[in-house]
Amino acid sequence: MDVLGAIGNTPLVELKRVVPPGSARIMAKLEWANPTGSMKDRMARAAIESAEADGHLKPGGTVVEYTGGTTGVSLAFVCAAKNYRLRIVFSDAFSGEKELTMRALGAEIIIVPSHNNGITERLIKEMIERARIMSQEPDHWWSDQLNNRDAIKGYYALGEEIWKQSGGAVNAFVHAVGTAHSIHGTTAALWEHKSDIHVVAVEPAESAVLSGGSSGSHNIEGIGIGFIPPLWEPDRVNEILAVSTDQAKSMARRLAREEGIFAGTSSGANVVAALRVAERLGPKATVVTIIVDSGLRYLSTDVYRLTTTA
Repeated sequence: MDVLGAIGNTPLVELKRVVPPGSARIMAKLEWANPTGSMKDRMARAAIESAEADGHLKPGGTVVEYTGGTTGVSLAFVCAAKNYRLRIVFSDAFSGEKELTMRALGAEIIIVPSHNNGITERLIKEMIERARIMSQEPDHWWSDQLNNRDAIKGYYALGEEIWKQSGGAVNAFVHAVGTAHSIHGTTAALWEHKSDIHVVAVEPAESAVLSGGSSGSHNIEGIGIGFIPPLWEPDRVNEILAVSTDQAKSMARRLAREEGIFAGTSSGANVVAALRVAERLGPKATVVTIIVDSGLRYLSTDVYRLTTTA
């Protein structure tokens, strides 16, 4: 088995201390057990292998992408394993650990400055446009994650793993939305087994565009791009919940201290929303959510630099 064969088959664990009595059981898929510490390893491999198969990415070619870093790290990992060059459009709105990791894996980084380190629609669209222009250079292939349907395929296995590891005991699936690939791919696999699983999308309260709210600035990295993702399918979810940046960061810290689960901010948002659903469903149900990536990527941010115990 090569290093790419280590992707997937991550643990599914039950949360014990953050879940109050009388709530449903909450199971969390520890996606930081993937090789780069993120669920995005799944989509990076699927996208690149699909591009190889259809001839869009040829030996010696260069991959181009815009990213908040998590997808970029996973692409850098797959490109290193497959011997492709990688050029990444990034921003100072995202953690420095992600930039350092992408560089360590051989990626070239182009920085688009943010406004006060906020994640906004304007910033994301500036990053997309920079990547589009770069992709027109010879022998460059733009993975274009927001519009890449092949990336969704990488998450079918995630849904299958959840179904098998839970013994088919899934009443609700709760997950945050960035590109929407992971929630749609996982749901597609789960609904093949049980079509009435309640699917809940999670977005930042400060930029709750999926819920019909206004686009705004937030700091939950990896989700909430400020506009409706091009491949968003509203009929593939049953409910949308909004979680604030402060709530997500606070829960990430709680998960580390109380559960021993060291995770990023979007994972905190997932658990906040999962707790709301679990309270509503009651003790006989099971809610599954995703621990998206490792807290090691956020040590330089205020998620873990704060001295407060909040």
